[in-house]
Amino acid sequence: MRNVATLAVVAALGFAPSLSQAASLHATWEKFKAERALHHLSHDGEQALTDIVTARQLVAQGKVDQAVPPLYDAQKRLEAARKAEKRYNVAESALQPAPQHPLPSNHPVTSTPIDWVPVGGAFIASDILSPEKKAAVAKANDQLKAGDSKGAAQTMQVVGEDVDFIVALAPLDQTEGAVNRATVFVEGRQPAQAAEALDQALNGLVFVSQDFIETLAPAAPAAPAAPAAPAKPTQQKK
Repeated sequence: MRNVATLAVVAALGFAPSLSQAASLHATWEKFKAERALHHLSHDGEQALTDIVTARQLVAQGKVDQAVPPLYDAQKRLEAARKAEKRYNVAESALQPAPQHPLPSNHPVTSTPIDWVPVGGAFIASDILSPEKKAAVAKANDQLKAGDSKGAAQTMQVVGEDVDFIVALAPLDQTEGAVNRATVFVEGRQPAQAAEALDQALNGLVFVSQDFIETLAPAAPAAPAAPAAPAKPTQQKK
């Protein structure tokens, strides 16, 4: 985290801080940065990703029947995410993958704008952090994987140091299609095909930095359907 932003805030307030005040301001800014980063995530998208990961683990364990409920939940939550504000309509070729999580070399990149939902994230700890603070970052990431953003924000308060945050964007249509296929395969007791479909959903994620996602404009909400015109009364013949 650059100290430029903190200094700009201080300058706007019109006073020069002491060393202790500067440390306090830095910690406050870092807390705000962590909470702001988590604010980008879609709650429904987070829960859908957790459901997909859970279903994939159950399929791998041969618990095919138990994978059905989380897949149903993932379907409902992805549909809810589609109707929410935290969506972005942009071509994948315009995304800037985070260096900490580059795309595989064989990953196809499309140039047609599509809807993306921020379904997860991860804090990236710097090497200079103490072991205790690195452990806190790891705990926060575990909480994020479980869909507990509030818990992750509380855990990150004790770090108070510069960390990067990367956001996982899921291509909405592609992810929904993969989940729907996985559901059909699970219901048909075809675990290998279900696992392949779920892997496609997870491999479709693109990780971008928090700074980059803040440059994206939210997708325009769908226009409400026009009310149907009232039917004209039929004239009765005399």
